[in-house]
Amino acid sequence: MTDRIARLHIALADTDPLIWRRVEVPVDASLKMLHDVIQAAMGWLDYHLWEFEADDRRYGMLDPDWPDDRLFAAKNTKLKALLERDIRQFFYTYDMGDNWEHIVTLEAVEEAAPGAKYPRYVEGEYRAPPEDCGGTPGFEAFLDAIADPKHPEHDDATEWHLGCYGKAFDPNAIDERDAKLRIDSIAKRRAAGKASKARKSR
Repeated sequence: MTDRIARLHIALADTDPLIWRRVEVPVDASLKMLHDVIQAAMGWLDYHLWEFEADDRRYGMLDPDWPDDRLFAAKNTKLKALLERDIRQFFYTYDMGDNWEHIVTLEAVEEAAPGAKYPRYVEGEYRAPPEDCGGTPGFEAFLDAIADPKHPEHDDATEWHLGCYGKAFDPNAIDERDAKLRIDSIAKRRAAGKASKARKSR
């Protein structure tokens, strides 16, 4: 049976120019897998709490020490469950402190390409902010500082990013190789899981 694939456009809200990615994800992927894909596509490092919001429902990682009756388990909810409810746009928030809100829009549902492994990275524009930079206002201040050698925070901002990431921040350069490798790793785990399940069902 051929996989059905959702092509998703992921945009980081309140960014100008718009920071966005396009990915292709199996409709039977869990929202936890979609979280992993978004992390990889955007270049986030999965340091913080996160959740999806769709049609007034929230999905994330359940914590037995902090029960929340209004939060559904992302690992138990498949993307197709949202699509079957005719949800074509929903939200993903990463890091409740910096509050990075992503707008996830369904562009198409189609048959998987023969021989392709999913999920997969397609394309995008502009580099996502560094972790822990203070949300949109902090990111804008960071960009101003690194762009102007005469800015009073230029040296500190540059050294901070170098210390955390080992390279200078270029807002125009996406590390697409890293995104593809990380998403390919997810696709390989998914393929291995499907193969194992098929063997057990024989």
